[in-house]
Amino acid sequence: MRPEQDGSGAAAPEPPRGSGPAGPPAGQPAGATGPGRADREYDPLTDPLPTGSHSSPWFRAEHSGSTAPQPAVQDPPRDWYGREAVYEPIVTPAVPPETAAAREPIPEPITGPIPGPIAEPFPEPGPDPERSTAVFPVVRDDETVGLRIAEAAPASSAPASSATAPSSPASSAPTDADRAPAPLGGRAERRKAARGRGRKSATPAEPVIPAIPRTRMEARLAARALKDSPAVIASRAIGEIFISLGVLMLLFVTYQLWWTNVRAHQEASGTAHSLQDNWAKGGKNSAPGAFEPGQGFAIIHIPKLDVVVPIAEGVSKTKVLDRGMVGHYSEGKLKTAMPSAKTGNFALAGHRNTHGEPFRYINKLKDGDKVVVETQDDYYTYEVTSRLAQTSPSNVSVIQPVPVGSGFTRPGRYITLTTCTPEFTSTYRMVVWGKMVDERPRSKGMPEALTAG
Repeated sequence: MRPEQDGSGAAAPEPPRGSGPAGPPAGQPAGATGPGRADREYDPLTDPLPTGSHSSPWFRAEHSGSTAPQPAVQDPPRDWYGREAVYEPIVTPAVPPETAAAREPIPEPITGPIPGPIAEPFPEPGPDPERSTAVFPVVRDDETVGLRIAEAAPASSAPASSATAPSSPASSAPTDADRAPAPLGGRAERRKAARGRGRKSATPAEPVIPAIPRTRMEARLAARALKDSPAVIASRAIGEIFISLGVLMLLFVTYQLWWTNVRAHQEASGTAHSLQDNWAKGGKNSAPGAFEPGQGFAIIHIPKLDVVVPIAEGVSKTKVLDRGMVGHYSEGKLKTAMPSAKTGNFALAGHRNTHGEPFRYINKLKDGDKVVVETQDDYYTYEVTSRLAQTSPSNVSVIQPVPVGSGFTRPGRYITLTTCTPEFTSTYRMVVWGKMVDERPRSKGMPEALTAG
């Protein structure tokens, strides 16, 4: 037995830990590390510790020869193989000032116990209608990490010291946006609905899906309910008839007031140009009084009204008047004289409205206004002397050789213009009279009434 274990020898002082190998004890040669061990170095892991009073807390009482009670000490930590763990100092490398300044400050560690369970709600980036509005807080404590059933924290459970902390969604009162129904559609629609919450906008009503009939009787009743009643069908038919009639009337009015004028002006202009071309080429017309019905033989000029219209034989509505021309009374009891006659009344008729409307504004003619009739050989100039605003259509005395009501008392060379009145009707007739003041051959040129301004 070693003297250190039986307590007979004096206890050598223990060298300090981490100070390296200690020198030999007193009475031993240099290089010796213990009594009787001068031939090898001292090994602190294999050699026993000296007996006596020990200041190290790691000294075990069972290895000491003393019977005095030793204070209870904690066993040093050991590794996997049972050896005493050796702690090496941690050396922190030097960090340049600029790198240290760029780093973020390390937060201070939390000291002290955590005061009770902490309820932290899940952070919500925004209202999501598809998710539930209930908030399930996370409960943390220092007793266990087992599963728990989370309960919504009431509004009064928040501590008074958390006045500066952001309010929890569970503790806030529900608003109109929370009570709004979830919008239908995709993600874009949900985002628009989330942004538009709080505004006054109408929520589209959900479509009502009719119930599916379960029996034949229910199916027949449903089909009968979908059918229209006879009154509805009749009202629809009447409405369609009225709409069709309205469209037809509109088309008729358009035809009468616009299209007939277009066609009449085209036909009248063509007839006037044909007459002038024939006269320029030296062609001869038929003898006076031998013109066929509808055949043009002269051109009337009314400078004040800017009227230049051909004169055709007869007053036929379809052959003469509706083609935009002025008709000469030349048949039966309505036969009147030609301009070349030495005495007589040259009576003409024309439309006041539609179909070219050549006499529409003859009511604006005043005494002294000129009317020129151009033929193949001569120009006949008439001067307006009187007019009759309204008379019966059967009053043929206004076109007699000496017209009744014109103010003429003896035979002469007169002109009479007749048309319908009021406008757009044929209830009465309007009459304008004039007398010849000049007869000029074409070889002398146009009369002054056509050349003056």
